[in-house]
Amino acid sequence: MALWTMILRKMAKNRWLQLNLWLGLTICVALFSSMPLYSHAILQRTLFKELQLLQQDKQIYPGYIRVATSVSGERPVEETQKLILRADNYMNQLPERFGLSSQSYIVTRGTQTIRILPAQATEREKKEMTLNASFRMVTDLEKRVRLVDGRFPDPNRSDDVYEAVVTQKFLIDMKRDLNNEFIYTNKETGKQLRILPVGLVETSPENPYDQFKVENFNSSLFIPSERFEKDFVQNMGILRLSSIVWQYSLNYEELKIGDIEKFTSSANALSGYFNMRLGIASVDVPAKAPIETYIVKKEKLDLMLWSLYSPVMFMLVFYLYMAANLIIERQKTEISVLRSRGASRLQIMLVFAAESIVLGTLALAVGPFVGVYFTKILGASSGFLEFVQRSSLDVVLNSTSYKTAILAVIGSIILILIPAFMATRTTIVGHKQQMARANKMSFWHKMFIDVILLGVSIYLLYGFNQRMSELKELALDPNALQVDPLLFFLPAIFSLGCGLFALRIYPWLIRLVYWIGRRWWSPALYSSLLQISRSSTQYLTIKVFLIMTVATGLFSANAARTINGNMEDKILYTTGADMTLSVLWENDAPPPQMGGGNMNAGPPAESAEEPIVPKRVSYTEPPFITMTELAGVEAAARVFIKDNVAVNTDGGTGAATLFGIDTYDFGHVAWMRSGLLDYHINDYLNLIASDPKAVLISRSLSNSLGVKPGDRIGAKWSGLDEAGFIVYGIIDYWPGWSPLPKARGAKEESDENVIRPNLVVGHLSYIQNHLALEPYKVWLKLEEGSSSQVVYDDLTKKKIPVTELSDANDQLVRSKNDPFRLAINGVMTLGFVISMAISFFGFLLFWVLTLSGRSLQYGILRAMGISFMQILGMLFSEQLLTSAAAVIIGVLIGNAVSDLFVPLFQLSFNASEQVPPFEIVRQLSDYVQLYSVIGTMLIIGLTILGVRVSRMKISQALKLGEE
Repeated sequence: MALWTMILRKMAKNRWLQLNLWLGLTICVALFSSMPLYSHAILQRTLFKELQLLQQDKQIYPGYIRVATSVSGERPVEETQKLILRADNYMNQLPERFGLSSQSYIVTRGTQTIRILPAQATEREKKEMTLNASFRMVTDLEKRVRLVDGRFPDPNRSDDVYEAVVTQKFLIDMKRDLNNEFIYTNKETGKQLRILPVGLVETSPENPYDQFKVENFNSSLFIPSERFEKDFVQNMGILRLSSIVWQYSLNYEELKIGDIEKFTSSANALSGYFNMRLGIASVDVPAKAPIETYIVKKEKLDLMLWSLYSPVMFMLVFYLYMAANLIIERQKTEISVLRSRGASRLQIMLVFAAESIVLGTLALAVGPFVGVYFTKILGASSGFLEFVQRSSLDVVLNSTSYKTAILAVIGSIILILIPAFMATRTTIVGHKQQMARANKMSFWHKMFIDVILLGVSIYLLYGFNQRMSELKELALDPNALQVDPLLFFLPAIFSLGCGLFALRIYPWLIRLVYWIGRRWWSPALYSSLLQISRSSTQYLTIKVFLIMTVATGLFSANAARTINGNMEDKILYTTGADMTLSVLWENDAPPPQMGGGNMNAGPPAESAEEPIVPKRVSYTEPPFITMTELAGVEAAARVFIKDNVAVNTDGGTGAATLFGIDTYDFGHVAWMRSGLLDYHINDYLNLIASDPKAVLISRSLSNSLGVKPGDRIGAKWSGLDEAGFIVYGIIDYWPGWSPLPKARGAKEESDENVIRPNLVVGHLSYIQNHLALEPYKVWLKLEEGSSSQVVYDDLTKKKIPVTELSDANDQLVRSKNDPFRLAINGVMTLGFVISMAISFFGFLLFWVLTLSGRSLQYGILRAMGISFMQILGMLFSEQLLTSAAAVIIGVLIGNAVSDLFVPLFQLSFNASEQVPPFEIVRQLSDYVQLYSVIGTMLIIGLTILGVRVSRMKISQALKLGEE
């Protein structure tokens, strides 16, 4: 008990230091506990979004499950009845197997198809009417359909007449009204069935989960379930049961990521169970495909989260070590005194371990709840340091987050105890010797840690860049790249190595500055230069900490901006404009052949070797002026795109994609990122505008066929005469065209098996006059502030037959809700904020401790006649030469780290499809925010230090020196 009393008193005495250490521990626990929370929450949202897109794009309810099977007539009746009963029981337990509640459950059974005739049919009708029908039952039919006319069948009727409800089309086909009797006669036995339609039904719109449409059963006679079961299932008589369909609508919103394996295994088991059990079966689980796609996304997202969190984790580790080291440095005298008076190293370590356990327990009590708050902040981010009113993430503390928090606390305690363990080796004499040798080289520099870290990071980066270049060059699957986990920590490792290396050189620069102006420096600056040059090791920790903070903050900001920017650039470049669409052209193409013909407007192009050339299809161009007058459209352009066009040059022949454009209109609508071409895209458009024969070609075509500006080329496609063009320029990129190579085979990696796309850009009018008039696309640029919905509504209003549409704005919205972007923006924002916060507390902690340790020095200086303002000048000079210099070094290192290591995030994209190429994006506002935080931190810190100096009493300082 006495030991704990001493520990608590010791902690109370150093409450400011303990508070900073506890704060660092709490943030560390919060961050580590938020990782599984955020990963779970964002993956849950991703799963939900994937299933929602299934409903939005394909109009299929995500929880829909359908099992349909035929019923074989070759088995004995008793065996078939047992199999049906077992299948019913199996399907009744389906929600439990999938772990989801049922919103709707429908069982449909149908008999074999029979030929029925009206009871009063004429002889002619008996010969000519060949309409077939079947008896069908649907569970709770009255709730799933709406009665239009008549009534529902009487379930208690027990005579030979089957009352039924039918659809409107059934009555039209049978040319009879309700309550007209129909008869089925079995040709073999002569037995008859009498059918009486008593009601007319249609699908009820009040059951959105049913996925049941009665109009799909226009030849069915719907009878009560009880009678169907009795006459056609339990007692198979004149008709036999032919088919059974079970349909479920499960509540997909209840599906959690932990139940995915259960869902997929249940879906596979469902297919296996009905495989030839009753007959030929089909099992439809639409949600299975997006869930399997989601599993792949989950793996990539886990990889992304680790790569995003690693710099922040490294910063927290460094902060904890720095704080612990500062506390131990302050208590070294006390430790050395205890050692000199007989205390063992174990006893001293137990004291520090007890303090760390107390702080760790308090951090563990608070940290996970702070982690929940962090996670909710992440869920609200729509961009880097941008927040919106988005539906909050489903965040629940779970065992995984607490396990992670406990591991973080244990690791932090070990980290804190390392400097304490090192300090227990020092006696009082050794401690005094160390204080007298404060200018000795630090352990980091003595062991060349900086050189080792730089060497490791550069080596791994070089290997990564080599593999990435091969991946792009050979068009390989990015999953083929084996990722070293150490890659995630490369930015932090490189930043630390660069920072230590810069600080190895920095003291020599200070000495050089001191030597150059030693005759002119003021006393304050003279003292500061002398202090920093002689005690460089004393300032090493804070300078490395500030360098890491600034570098990590800039890396987070630039990485977030870069990934967001490249995602958006890819969408805009691939689309080419705000919106592209194709409309239906009238033509004289023959109708498609039965059994699957070509559904395009024209016949397929034939190779040059084929002797028979089909008749060319003639097209009628729809009025283009209509497209320019659409509501919300600022400009429109005609863009003709033809693939596999034969290009003939003196150097050989090749295939290329042909773009036909109107240069003036194209320049107004096309989107192109600056820097992709040697000149602005409008310069190229102006270059070819004056000559109808002028074309631009891709560099790949120029290299493969040896074509250069001024050369003549020919182009044609099947069934056409060649048209001549003149090459005016060579380009590397063009809106809507990808220059990336494509592999011929999935596993072929040799250069010979890589297809390099070619491009020719010419005038549309010349192509139409000298080659052919064929359908083109319309590229639209929307008015500022106009939404795509305005264009959609006007297209519908004007009844323009759109056959294909691509909307960049809609894709951008989907991209912003993509889990990768949510993860990027959330974690990067959190990393930036945490870096700035711990930088502020670490800065104050260091300088307050430093000031406390130099009270005697300041007291002596004041006693010697140095004014208060000169003391402040000394402090300000030290701040400039340490903190400000560290910030400048951090900015330089942060920019270098961004240039070198932000491309690592290409691992999270399909690098073989990234067009335009990955580009580092920097935004001035991020630098302004960083400098504002750092500047505010320095001002507040200097103010606090000034106040402490102003309250310092010379007599107390001198007395302290005497003691």
